[in-house]
Amino acid sequence: MADQPKPLMPHATATWLIDNTSLGFEQIAEFCGLHILEVQAMADDLAGSKYTGRDPLHSGELTQEEIEKGQADPAYSLVMQKAPVEVTRTKGPRYTPVSKRQDKPDGINWLLRNHPEISDAQISKLIGTTRNTINAIRDRSHWNIQNIQPKDPVTLGLCSQRELDAVVAKAAKNIKPVEGEEAEVAIPVAAGLTDREKLIAELRAERDDAQKAASEAAQEAEAAAWLEAKRADESGETPAEG
Repeated sequence: MADQPKPLMPHATATWLIDNTSLGFEQIAEFCGLHILEVQAMADDLAGSKYTGRDPLHSGELTQEEIEKGQADPAYSLVMQKAPVEVTRTKGPRYTPVSKRQDKPDGINWLLRNHPEISDAQISKLIGTTRNTINAIRDRSHWNIQNIQPKDPVTLGLCSQRELDAVVAKAAKNIKPVEGEEAEVAIPVAAGLTDREKLIAELRAERDDAQKAASEAAQEAEAAAWLEAKRADESGETPAEG
């Protein structure tokens, strides 16, 4: 089932399945696209973040019958009943999964070396980083500069080849960015900070960006679900409920 769509909110869905069903950790991990150890940690309350459960029955991603099939057979793979509405974000900082954030400096270094024509604002939007980080890597004052190696951001999974090509083409033509494309103002970092303090400042900036992006995505998804329910209601259909 590796090629089937994943829930709109994998962690929240996994939390609900852990609390409300007797499905195995492996079944939940496979359906939500998570590692089984991550699901285990969530069940044992050892995960670093706590998630509010999201009912996949209410969203239509699962049915009670499908859950009962999984509970009856530990080897059964849950089947997505209704793919979530794809949320397309058109503004705001790019959200990068935690597992890939450690790759950001390598991707930034590669862009600075191979495409100096790309502006800091464009790099910030493409990779999802801050100008402080970009400047620190450029002038080699980054706290982890000794371990940063230039690596293609496409290979690292930080952006798509199409996105990179578009940014390079725009930079080559020296087209003035449209309003709202500029990156957020860099967070001031006082001189003389220790490596630990620099790291904390960078992590805080990325955390704030991620929280803002996640909040916007959730709001857009909720609005899309409301619109879909309204359309179904207007057509005389009753949306499925858990």
